[in-house]
Amino acid sequence: MPLDYPVSTTTLDNGLRVVVSPDRSVPALSLNLWVDVGSRHERPGRTGLAHLFEHLMFQGSELVGEGEHMSLLMAHGGRSNATTSFDRTTYVESVPSGVLNLALWLEADRHGHLLPALTQTTLDNQRDVVVEEKRQRYDTVPYGQALAHACQAVFPAGHPYHHTTIGEMDDLLSADLSDVHAFYRAHYGPRTTTLTVVGDVDPAQVVDRAQHFLGHLVDGTEDRPPRRPTLGPSSDPVVRDLVEDVPSDRLYLTFRLPPVTDPQFLHCTMALDALASLDVSRLHRRLLRREESASGVHASALGLVDGASLGLLVLDVADGTDPGEVEAAVHEELASLGEAGPGETELEASRADTERSWLEALSSHDERAELLSRAAVSLGDAGQVNTYLDDVMAVGPDEVRQAAATWLSPEVMSTLRYRRAGAGSGGVPRTATAQGAAAHPAGELP
Repeated sequence: MPLDYPVSTTTLDNGLRVVVSPDRSVPALSLNLWVDVGSRHERPGRTGLAHLFEHLMFQGSELVGEGEHMSLLMAHGGRSNATTSFDRTTYVESVPSGVLNLALWLEADRHGHLLPALTQTTLDNQRDVVVEEKRQRYDTVPYGQALAHACQAVFPAGHPYHHTTIGEMDDLLSADLSDVHAFYRAHYGPRTTTLTVVGDVDPAQVVDRAQHFLGHLVDGTEDRPPRRPTLGPSSDPVVRDLVEDVPSDRLYLTFRLPPVTDPQFLHCTMALDALASLDVSRLHRRLLRREESASGVHASALGLVDGASLGLLVLDVADGTDPGEVEAAVHEELASLGEAGPGETELEASRADTERSWLEALSSHDERAELLSRAAVSLGDAGQVNTYLDDVMAVGPDEVRQAAATWLSPEVMSTLRYRRAGAGSGGVPRTATAQGAAAHPAGELP
């Protein structure tokens, strides 16, 4: 039986989409403003601007001074945050239900009237903050560049997912105030924004208040770029070895997956569950418990909309173990899953874990608002939050097997090997080198 969270969707005359899910359990609400702009919308030579705006939007707008957005909400028991990804930027407010008007007024000012406060001083200050963030989170921590390497390996040059959201610092430093103003005008407007409210509210009240505070905004954004056709699995996977000061040898095995809008993406996530995401997964049982050749095994899938997504297997190699042995074992298990498919225990564990995590997410106002916005924009239907688990339960073993054979085979896998400084060369045994990523040394990342 489908879930029955109440969901209503209204589009204002100026193009702003309003999604509401009332929940009277506590006198509080979450606002999620999902802006359809992420790093995939950036132009060559101007990367990092989407993430920069996540910072700039808290530095004051026409009627709200620097720092006042946060302080006004906190004075009423609220909080605010924002995140940027490849496909979107989201701004989140969690407040008592009586603070709806204030939260919407604050959002209206910065989403429609930011530019009067966006000065050269503000730009320089927040650009320095981003540069320092990149240094602390990416450049000086172990494995900090792994995602960047994975994106460069999986997505071809020129593809919008080839670079990560933090961007290139040379691009960011060369952007001037006119570039930043132009980016805001091109991407921030009612047509590119979805307002989702979850909590102690009435849908008609939210629509009325949204019209009052945001209905006057005039849209000047660029049309959203059409989504690319599905790329298909990598045809020229690459391998890269990095010798760095890291705690342990680690393997990042990366896959180009179908876009999140393709049913095969769900099949791939369930295949990754069977491989490594759960305690009963075959790589956990083989590498952690039986052979003890790995100290950590993880899998994840980053669902994206523009023709492709990203799949990752991450393995920490146990001290004293040749990473090539671990890599060869993974190749064997990938091939086995593609040939025979998952066992019933693996499939049931994947379904149960997905159900648990989905219901847990929907029980939180913040996370339900995020999932509703995502469903409305990325999947075209906010009501998908109520039907997703039915889709999961309907997936059979042969669909998972086919997904593994097509999208997760060793032949389409790119490989990033982190080696501790001073460790031996190791590598994949010759029998495994004839397959997949290791067969393409010429494709090594720059």
